[in-house]
Amino acid sequence: MTSVIFMGTPDFSVPVLKGLVKHGYVVKAVVTQPDKRVGRKQKITKTPAKLAAEKLNLPVFQPAKLSVSKELDNLIAMHADLIVTAAYGQFLPTKFLKSVKIAAVNVHGSLLPKYRGGAPVQYSLLNDDAETGITIMEMVKKMDAGDIYAQKALKIEPDDTTGSLFTKLAILGRDLLLETLPKIIDGSVRKIPQDPDKVVFSPNISKKQEKITLSMTATEANNLIRALNPDPGAYLMVDGKRLKVWKAKVSKDQTKLEAGSLVSNKNRFAISFANHTILYLLELQPAGKKRMTVKNFLNGQGSKFKPEEKIIDD
Repeated sequence: MTSVIFMGTPDFSVPVLKGLVKHGYVVKAVVTQPDKRVGRKQKITKTPAKLAAEKLNLPVFQPAKLSVSKELDNLIAMHADLIVTAAYGQFLPTKFLKSVKIAAVNVHGSLLPKYRGGAPVQYSLLNDDAETGITIMEMVKKMDAGDIYAQKALKIEPDDTTGSLFTKLAILGRDLLLETLPKIIDGSVRKIPQDPDKVVFSPNISKKQEKITLSMTATEANNLIRALNPDPGAYLMVDGKRLKVWKAKVSKDQTKLEAGSLVSNKNRFAISFANHTILYLLELQPAGKKRMTVKNFLNGQGSKFKPEEKIIDD
């Protein structure tokens, strides 16, 4: 049976891991990021990949930095047939990539060479792309630069968020990987080099990018909201405080009010943006509060604002 060292961290990686086990691959180890503290109570939380591995009774490795860890030597000594990664979150040393007998394979959430890097799904939404997809690729030292084994596209729906796309892409990635691995193993797969002239990068989202600004159109603001849902969330500044927006809808109407003004708070919370556009805020989270529907917000904090008043801070 073909042996695998699997490397992944978030929910996206779990269907891939389970698919490998279900289809008879011998997973010698699951490598994932260390447990981390989450939330206000800073509760130590296991990664989704670790939780799945424990249920499958698979050995788990969690080096803080793989390249200088004792775990690396142990993994190299396993002489696995394959390394399979799916959103692991660390670079893999060249000596590790070369230690496997057949190939090191990555399940990447974009149609490479577009969106190399750590946030491909987020950038597909930020840039209002019509589609995203999965690339099964050969791993090399340079980030996401290896030859392509297989690709499959996925249409982005108007209400998709990063969360919903990751759920869809995880299944697509699992299925495409399982379809492609036998061809990699028997050598019949045809690798395609990436076109360097078409490379686009998608670096991790910065703190600065989380803010919805008044220079954005309603569509651009909505794309940011979708891209940052479920984590970390996009926000507006209202009265000097953050107001997170988890769901919104672009209006077909236009307004003459300056950007950042309240167009209406009667049965809806409509804000003006650049180019006379309007965005309806549908799910919000005031600072220190839980998420709430726009109806609940308007029954509370939202009722104090007056139409035509500029309420969003620059």
